[in-house]
Amino acid sequence: MPVRVVLADDQQLIRTALRMVIADIEDVEVVGEAADGEEAVTRTEELRPDVVVMDIRMPGVDGIEATRRITTGQGESRIVVLTTFDDDDYVYGALRAGASGFLVKDMALDDIIGAIRVVAAGDALIAPSVTRRLIQDFTSARSAEPPRPRRDLTAITDREREVLTLVGTGLSNTEIAERLFISVATAKTYLTRLLSQLDARDRVQLVIIAYEAGLVSARR
Repeated sequence: MPVRVVLADDQQLIRTALRMVIADIEDVEVVGEAADGEEAVTRTEELRPDVVVMDIRMPGVDGIEATRRITTGQGESRIVVLTTFDDDDYVYGALRAGASGFLVKDMALDDIIGAIRVVAAGDALIAPSVTRRLIQDFTSARSAEPPRPRRDLTAITDREREVLTLVGTGLSNTEIAERLFISVATAKTYLTRLLSQLDARDRVQLVIIAYEAGLVSARR
């Protein structure tokens, strides 16, 4: 079955470009569109897509609130944020709201399609450069707040802590395997354990946990 996608963006041009590209792909199909966050939530509830490609800055209900409503609802649709990163201060908020991926609009369309497939398969997509930027933004946003207590990681092993640290720096499973001299399958096993033990939705949330636990920093 093809990956079923809803496109949520207030720019008709973006939706049309993505729809045209996806029309030529056998394993991905657009089943609906939305021009704002409220419509995105409604269309997702109606159509139950595998993935929602979500812009952040939209009129009315924005992408962050729409993402939160969708991920806390009864469905299993996953969210890929698609935005202009350098102009957007709300990406971290979208990931905290439950988004499973982050893309920028100047990426190649083929890369965006590949990311949709990755997220639909149950993984998350977050590039190392984006990870560093998110941590920097997070640090700035938190600078005026009282420090949060660090996440209790006593339930994980030293090796799992190593893997969590590398996930937090944005490394892929293949890169983690190379760094720790283990197989990719073993790296995936560690990742699965971490998701379960730390009650994390996906890889993006593991990045957040790694930062909040003090395993990585904005300077890393």
